[in-house]
Order: sequence, then C-alpha cells, then structure tokens
Amino acid sequence: MVAATSTRQLPVAGIELGGLPQLVGYQLRLAQVAIFRDFNAALGAFDITPGLYGVLEVIAANPGLKQTQLARAVQLDRSSVVSVIDKLERRDLVSRRVAVGDRRSNALELTAAGLALLKRLRPLVRAHEARLAAGLSVRERATLMELLARVFPDGR
Repeated sequence: MVAATSTRQLPVAGIELGGLPQLVGYQLRLAQVAIFRDFNAALGAFDITPGLYGVLEVIAANPGLKQTQLARAVQLDRSSVVSVIDKLERRDLVSRRVAVGDRRSNALELTAAGLALLKRLRPLVRAHEARLAAGLSVRERATLMELLARVFPDGR
C-alpha cells in the first residue's frame, strides 16, 4: 500500500493528525469546511446557507414539487424538510399549497420574493464556484465531479 502524499493537511501547531490526512472522508470534510466558509463570505449577507440555496434551486426548477419529493431530491428526512420550508415560508421565499389530486400533500413554489432573491444569488454562487475550481482545469473539474458522484452513488 502506497501512502498518499498529495493529501492536504492543515497546519495545526503541535498537533499530529495521525492517519486522518489519508482518509477520503477527512479530505472531503476539509473541502466542505472551506466551501462553506467561502459560500458564507459571499452570500452571508443574504442569510442563505448552501442547503437553503439548493432547496430554492430545486423548487424553482420544479414548481409544484411535493415536500416528500423535495426531501428525496435534497436528501433530507421529512421532518428536516418541514423545518427548512417553514424557515423559507417565514421569509416569504416559498409558498405551500395543497397539491393537486392529493389533499394530504403540500406543493411548493417560490414566491416573487423567492424568485427575485434566487436571481440575485445565482451570479454570486457562480463566482463562488469559479473560486472553488480556480486551481482546476476544465478536464480536472469534470473528473472531480465524476469522482464525487461515485462516492455513495445510491445516496447513502
């Protein structure tokens, strides 16, 4: 077995990290922390997290989507989706209505304010993505996306 030498290790004065730098999960977590920090720096004034942005994008792309469908699409449990939708509804970004043909389900749509906010956020998210991928060629970025999709492809 060859030890990974290209994994990044954040400098932590006087603390050995043992085998952590060789773990895929650890490297993904470091990347996630960096991504969330940059996202917050770019979009923090809008009080939007990556998760909330993702929910807005999915609802915008699928007007009338049921909450249960949204939960599957963004891989949240049903109670978490209810909490997220409650938060977005309080901000007048999302509206719920009874789903056509299924009075037990809620259909989701972005409000005018939600659509306007998403329009303002998209260029900021594109710039954030450009910063993330700045050190990658187009081919490397495509390879990274392909490799990440292969980590738990069934969404476990």
